[in-house]
Amino acid sequence: MDSTWISTLFLSLAVAGCVYALVAAWLAGRAARRRAPALAANAPRPSVTLMKPLCGAEPNLYENLTTFCRQDYAGAIQLIFGVQTAADPAIAVVNRLRAEHPALRIDLVIDPRQHGSNRKVSNLINMAGLIAHEIVVLADSDMVVAPDYLERIVAELVQPGVAGVTCLYHGVPAYRTVWAQLSTLAIDTQFLPNVLVGTGFRLAEPCFGSTIAFRAEALAAIGGFERVKDDLADDYALGAALRGAGGGIIAIPNFTIGHTCVDTSLSDLWRHETRWNRTIRNVDPAGYAGSLVTHAFPLALIGALMPDTSPQGLAIAALALTCRIVLCLCVERAFGLAPHPYWLLPIRDLVSFAGFAWCFVSGAVTWKGHDYRVVADGTLIPEPGLAQESGARST
Repeated sequence: MDSTWISTLFLSLAVAGCVYALVAAWLAGRAARRRAPALAANAPRPSVTLMKPLCGAEPNLYENLTTFCRQDYAGAIQLIFGVQTAADPAIAVVNRLRAEHPALRIDLVIDPRQHGSNRKVSNLINMAGLIAHEIVVLADSDMVVAPDYLERIVAELVQPGVAGVTCLYHGVPAYRTVWAQLSTLAIDTQFLPNVLVGTGFRLAEPCFGSTIAFRAEALAAIGGFERVKDDLADDYALGAALRGAGGGIIAIPNFTIGHTCVDTSLSDLWRHETRWNRTIRNVDPAGYAGSLVTHAFPLALIGALMPDTSPQGLAIAALALTCRIVLCLCVERAFGLAPHPYWLLPIRDLVSFAGFAWCFVSGAVTWKGHDYRVVADGTLIPEPGLAQESGARST
């Protein structure tokens, strides 16, 4: 059978992927150059509650949380940390932070109650009763921020027509391992460019767990965190609810914050990227399918290795890899990131393509040590054995 047409199809998609990479590189520079709003120097700062749901003493947890305790922000700040078991080792980290920052209000909620299938959201529901301030900022435990983080987030949130604020993020490898570097590359050369293209052409309205900032009154208006207690993509669902209630946008500032990449094996990398892919596929099925074009190097390689392929196939594969390197360089320059190990890009792209394809046939995810199935509407279905517990305490 003549396979020339199949090869031509793959190579054509790869060429389109090269164009996509160059457009994303241009959009990275444009996004970083966008003028950011600023609060007036002498204006009073609204008070802020920072919420940090925790689960275990993950790598770099103390260092990550410390960056949130050292904010150059003139308004009142409250930090609420939440865990779901009194034996959680993250409690020791919170107690250390309390001792090192006695002037900062730090609350700890220990509450095992489960309100839905999303354990992180259940943690937030348990923590919500202690919210004391007018602005609420959620941020995942593996995020790293600069001292001006809160100042810049609040400056975005108080702009007219803004219902909430979320943040782009870049990878920060916790270890000098190939797996942590591959995880970092996935964020910086796939996640970031895809978001920039999606928002740049108004094809997406994302909201990320890296940061979700909103007014406390808006949380009450949408029915609290209970609104998203069963969603895999709880961050996206929360952003959609805020937009719907307030009629505004979810703003994205022109900077990135750090996401700690802690993978130490291929299985670790595969599990968390499977969850990411399943989340994206459920939020935007058409967009996920369309992202096939972003896998230019694997597509070109498949086309080049097909029988009856013209010699130009390998040249297109080389072009695709070159465009990926150019994209990586432009993202580094736009957001002030450290240079990446570019020799890992071909491996990164092949692993990403395998993960992309796998998520069309598998609905299983593992999250914080718990197994789930994901149904078509994005709802998490726990595997048997997820106990419903009761009881709570705060300190």
